[in-house]
Amino acid sequence: MSSTDTPIVASATDIDGSAKGAWSQKSARLASGTIEYREAGTGDPIVFVHGLLVNGRLWDGPASLLSEEFRCIVPDWPMGSHRTPMNPDADLSPPGQAELIAAFLDSLGIERVIIVGNDSGGAISQIFAAAHPDRVDRLILTNCDTHENFPPFPFSLMPPLARIPGGMRTLSAPFRIGAVRRGTFGMLASKPIDPALVDEWMAPSQDPAISRDTRKLVAGIDKRQTVAAAKALESFDRPVLLTWGLEDRFFKLADAQRLAASTPGAVLEKIPGAGTFVPLDQPTRIAELIGDFVRN
Repeated sequence: MSSTDTPIVASATDIDGSAKGAWSQKSARLASGTIEYREAGTGDPIVFVHGLLVNGRLWDGPASLLSEEFRCIVPDWPMGSHRTPMNPDADLSPPGQAELIAAFLDSLGIERVIIVGNDSGGAISQIFAAAHPDRVDRLILTNCDTHENFPPFPFSLMPPLARIPGGMRTLSAPFRIGAVRRGTFGMLASKPIDPALVDEWMAPSQDPAISRDTRKLVAGIDKRQTVAAAKALESFDRPVLLTWGLEDRFFKLADAQRLAASTPGAVLEKIPGAGTFVPLDQPTRIAELIGDFVRN
């Protein structure tokens, strides 16, 4: 397993659009396939985990700000918006994705890491922390699936459909209409999302191999996975921060309060003016909270 470097012009920006450091485009070749990622900065390593049908660009704003002080690593995980298909036999279920994080860290020679997760990536971050607590320095969760809410309604209709022949075609058909996909993603943020970014997220789905990867993830979702992870986190002895947008239609504040109450020493920070996609809605605030939490 190895990673390769290709210097590129800075591609991550802060909320004002100004460049925030020299970013490198890299790839990590794992047993399950290749993970593309961007990296900038030095210091304590922070690995960002996005959710289904988006890529690492979800984290551009916070990662850019944090890269001035920390080593920020922003992968495009194989969750439907990745450009390089994984191997046909790769396990891309949520537990399989958690093991990909472990293999990815191995390829970079990172033993312990700060994990930051959002949406279904937050669920996978919990599963990873439960399976590999010794590899987590700090766990930071933004609005995401927890306990039995994996995934929340109406997205809970997706896994059963993905498990039947032709189900993914049924799920993906409406998203071929630009207004539908932009409207669907728009429900996940409190501010308008750049239509070009939404189109970028959806473009890889035209590749049958990418669609195959996506089906593996969606069909593999089971609320028992996050229920088990939450139970394991009851004995988790590393610092945990939950930063929760208050305008979320799908992941309510009560979800975060429940997880914080059952996780020793967990800290909950509320973020006004943010929906599910907190990194897009409030990048500066979430960067401030992450930075303060990592320093202390």
